Amino acid sequence: MIDVVAEGRRPRLRPEMSEDGVSEILLAVCPGLSLEHDYDPTQPGLIRELAPAWGPIFGVWEGYATNPEIRYAGSSGDATTALAWYCIAKGGMHGVLHTAARKDAPYLNETVFSRTREDLLAATGSRYAPASPCEGLQRITDAPGPCVFIGKPCDVAAMQKARKLRPDLDQNLGLTIAFFCAGTPSTQGTLDMLKRMGIDDPATLVSLRYRGNGWPGRTTAVVRTDTGEETRQLTYEQAWGEVLSKYQQWRCKLCADHTGEFADIAVGDPWYRTVQDDEPGQSLILARSQRGHKIILAAADAGYLHIEAADPRILPASQPNLLKTRGAVWGRLLACRMMGVPSPRYRNMPLFRHWWRELTCVEKLRSIGGTWKRALRRARVQRSSLSGSTRTPDGTEVTTKGNAL
Repeated sequence: MIDVVAEGRRPRLRPEMSEDGVSEILLAVCPGLSLEHDYDPTQPGLIRELAPAWGPIFGVWEGYATNPEIRYAGSSGDATTALAWYCIAKGGMHGVLHTAARKDAPYLNETVFSRTREDLLAATGSRYAPASPCEGLQRITDAPGPCVFIGKPCDVAAMQKARKLRPDLDQNLGLTIAFFCAGTPSTQGTLDMLKRMGIDDPATLVSLRYRGNGWPGRTTAVVRTDTGEETRQLTYEQAWGEVLSKYQQWRCKLCADHTGEFADIAVGDPWYRTVQDDEPGQSLILARSQRGHKIILAAADAGYLHIEAADPRILPASQPNLLKTRGAVWGRLLACRMMGVPSPRYRNMPLFRHWWRELTCVEKLRSIGGTWKRALRRARVQRSSLSGSTRTPDGTEVTTKGNAL
């Protein structure tokens, strides 16, 4: 995997992977090509009023890590870290595959495998930058026992596809956790955010936290200067709302799953109410499988997680724009297909009803016309080119080329 600065993480095939059949396997597990729900809509415990728009859900809670250090460090109560640590400490699982800031280049991400509370704590907080945790799935396959996988909704969807082809991987996947995702900004977004913080050279970064240390938490960069180390900060609204959100990858705008519909557990922010600066963090926790439901309750019983059952309606209240987003995806896909541009296929994930019900006439037209204009302007029908890669001052291989769909 290499980093295309203006786009995101992209694969480059090794020469030994050019053999027949490899491309078919890659396409079979790619969530960007297609997603399909196959859960039983009649199974006991399923919250049926949420399923058509939000996927399978068997329980909704608000909660937080009972450990004060983990709760404070996490972006929103850090139920994710609490659940992962419970699985290792009490649940009989071997380790956790997830994402952390790269130690030598903290504006980038790396895939890590954690087995201790300290390792998990070091990786707390949101990472609004490209990540590819599925590149580490072999670590789960090689582990001596079941493991936890944490990633974006698309990462978990890819992993679920991969486990169907790999019995050894499937056997060692003890739990999957997805965090809500509004789209991944490119590395260029982070670089421009750093410039807004007065940091022109990313090689001078000592550390970078996008969120955490309070809720919702500030974006905090520690940078080396001629006189020592300095701390620079932006609010969540300044970092995400004014900079990073403008750099979402185009593929993210065609995504129908922003809440981890294919995971055992999904965790996000309960934005249904106004959050004051530096409130104690709260997580919105969804059990998306019977396995996830069982582990949430067990973690709470063991004292790792505090939970309170919540009205299912707080999910749409916390994510009021996602139904519009899901509807807009239908219009964008229609425009892509009209132009002959490759686009993902979704089955048992209704889109049209939300395009029809949730969007105004202007928004309907914009979802189609805006995509048409964008495809023409950026020549999105071309394949991504990964030639001309270079290295940043910190040694990271990147490329400035590529217009991948």
